[in-house]
Amino acid sequence: MPSTLSEVGGVERDGEVIPAMGRVRIAAGATARWGTLDGDEIVLDDGTRVPEADAAYLAPVQPSKIIAVHLTYRSRIEEYKARTPAHPSYFMKPPTTLNGHRGQLRRPAGTEFLNYEGELAVVIGRRMHGVAIEDALSYVEGYAVANDVGLHDFRHADRGSMLRVKGQDGFLPISPSVVPAGEFDPTSYELRTTLNGEVVQRATAADLIWGVAYQLADLSRLITLEPGDVILTGTPANSRPMAVGDVVAVEIDGLGRVESTVVDWDVDLTAAGDQPETSPNTLHVALAVPEDEAERMVERSKA
Repeated sequence: MPSTLSEVGGVERDGEVIPAMGRVRIAAGATARWGTLDGDEIVLDDGTRVPEADAAYLAPVQPSKIIAVHLTYRSRIEEYKARTPAHPSYFMKPPTTLNGHRGQLRRPAGTEFLNYEGELAVVIGRRMHGVAIEDALSYVEGYAVANDVGLHDFRHADRGSMLRVKGQDGFLPISPSVVPAGEFDPTSYELRTTLNGEVVQRATAADLIWGVAYQLADLSRLITLEPGDVILTGTPANSRPMAVGDVVAVEIDGLGRVESTVVDWDVDLTAAGDQPETSPNTLHVALAVPEDEAERMVERSKA
């Protein structure tokens, strides 16, 4: 983990380093550098100016952990024809999933169900444990736009863990900067995902079954959330696979956008472990095919 304020781009508050707000992080040679946007340029902390169009963005956060929620938008539950859960459930993504604006999403050779999931990302500002719902938002430092990418050819292999489905390198593009909590209302926003310029997901905060405050309070009962940790708050209906060459973008008014391009990854996966497979669960989750129909489709493909 970074050990100095300059490495994390943050500031110190009550002995804790909090995330940098409204600043961007880019790759400059072999190092990560922090700076601020100034028109069509990025001014790095040492005064160097970089054309924004040439910047290789990195994620503006360096969390100890990333936690994501399963079904939380009503439209998604309705799409799956699922029962509304009594309470939210969660999974984790490793920090190596982080990706920057205009980065690449690698689709491994022999796979086809690489799905986008537009989401609101919450960045924690101070250590949080056992916090009540009514106090939860006061622990938030800011918000960003995220794409919780998943490769559903491995749903059979993960057996519910989501590690290979959601945990591959670069599977979490995040918008260039974190917007301070005081400048964004997580109870009133519109989220849009576009694929090659066409809107494919659209939802508002009103579609959430459990809002940001509830999710944070729920998680903090048993898990200590640290400054910089990222909480992904779920995706609405119509998550679908992307093809090589597709350009996907997620945007939220007031937070900006994050854009990614899908590329082919010519990698040999046969040396060890489960291989990609189109399972009934793959079709159900990646394409929203009803579970019984997904079973029949897989059986027909084997006949």
